[in-house]
Amino acid sequence: MAGKFEVYKDKSGAFRFRLKAGNGEVIATGESYTTKAAALKGVESVKTNAGSDVVDLTGS
Repeated sequence: MAGKFEVYKDKSGAFRFRLKAGNGEVIATGESYTTKAAALKGVESVKTNAGSDVVDLTGS
């Protein structure tokens, strides 16, 4: 099963999204948004801008 984005309301009533792997594990979460439309734009931004490059900033 493929991963999926879920848009939901948090305890404070703000909109958020999370990305779940095919096994149901949460692998990424978005910030808090004031509107559902903004949360959906956040999902689209991740889908559009996610690349395959990894930048290691740990210095080790």
